[in-house]
Amino acid sequence: MKIKSLSIVLASATLALVSMAKGGNNVAEEVAWVVGDQPIYKSEIEEQYQQMLYERATIDGDPYCIIPEQIALQKLFLHQADIDTVEVSEPMIQAEVDNYINNLMMRIGSKEKIEEYFRKPLPEIREQLAEQTRNGERIRQVQANLTKNVKSTPSDVRRYFSELDADSIPNIPLQVEVQIMTLNPMIPRQEIEDVKARLRDFSERVTSGRSQFSPLAIMYSEDGSAQRGGELGFMGRAQLDPEFAAVAFNLSDPKKVSKIVESQFGYHIIQLIEKRGDRMNCRHILLRPKVSANDLQKSIARLDSVCADMKEGKFTFEEATPYISQDKDTRNNRGVMINQETGNTQFEMSHLPQEVARVVNDMQPGEISKPFIMKDPKRDRDIVAVVKLTSRTPAHKANMRDDYQRIKNMYEDNARQKIINKWVADKIKDTYVRIEEGWADGCEFRHDGWIKLRR
Repeated sequence: MKIKSLSIVLASATLALVSMAKGGNNVAEEVAWVVGDQPIYKSEIEEQYQQMLYERATIDGDPYCIIPEQIALQKLFLHQADIDTVEVSEPMIQAEVDNYINNLMMRIGSKEKIEEYFRKPLPEIREQLAEQTRNGERIRQVQANLTKNVKSTPSDVRRYFSELDADSIPNIPLQVEVQIMTLNPMIPRQEIEDVKARLRDFSERVTSGRSQFSPLAIMYSEDGSAQRGGELGFMGRAQLDPEFAAVAFNLSDPKKVSKIVESQFGYHIIQLIEKRGDRMNCRHILLRPKVSANDLQKSIARLDSVCADMKEGKFTFEEATPYISQDKDTRNNRGVMINQETGNTQFEMSHLPQEVARVVNDMQPGEISKPFIMKDPKRDRDIVAVVKLTSRTPAHKANMRDDYQRIKNMYEDNARQKIINKWVADKIKDTYVRIEEGWADGCEFRHDGWIKLRR
């Protein structure tokens, strides 16, 4: 019988993991649905439900109606992927699984704790995650192939927008366009030598057996991996800083420690844990030389002078940026900042670095700020910046003049969804589906046609 009570919903992500681990093997292999010749087991539904709880995913309705339908849809798309012989890149799948495991380690603490929570060995967890990731990518490719011919013209977009209900027109938050110029203050040579001396001391202590690498990383490393004893998880070369990867992938003895490595993030020592083909797992200790207050003030003074010359009309912000700015991402583009989430130049305030957002908040278009100190988000070190506010678009209801690209994307997304919905409706019509007693009671499915035969 279908379980309706939600009184056992867990209060935390960690408890959800524990519940899934403890209860997963005790759920009887009861069939809930059959799609084609593929059964959907109650245990699959329970496990996916607990995973959604752990990930704090929105469940809009009865999970014992929503989740089986989601699994049934996946089976339809995967059947089509088999017909189309859709294949995926295994290195890409493994890289995504590694990233997911690494994120789990950051949340939970260690691979031993992951195994304890899931009550499964890590290889089995990896295999399950790889299968989920592989299936997801195959489904994405099937959907992309179905909708590959979706295009739009300005008249299509205008007509679509004119037919939208007032409540369907999105509210666009305040957006700004910003240019930036940065200086990286010089780090004193003695500060660098002191950092290297500390790393040499750590290396000697590990090599001599007086200390273990992991406790030293926990106590002293300035990287986010410190809480895991410096362990990074399995990664390929492309996922690592080039200088770091060049040394790490040449390590062969897990008992030894690498030479000191300089990367864009600072200075490291590295210890090999394990190699698997073109991927490796290692631990490291990162130390970052600190910028002195005196050197920060020197950079502020230099940018102050540049700002004064710009105000006097000696040159423009755009002309100065290629020669003065040390920001690799923007200096050859007149300092224009690009929103990595959207690929365009417009930012909601929450998407800007917080120091930039704080300065821009009180500026007017065309205005250039005073120099200010901010954290380099890539290297987590202090730098000095000035910004120019290029434009400010107040919060408003979307309109064709200011938001054409956003409305165009809405139109194309809607067109793709219609194609997919029609494909699903046709597939349901032509596919044998059986829903066992108690598994459709009171359900309002997203797609019609599932209920054909009951026992």
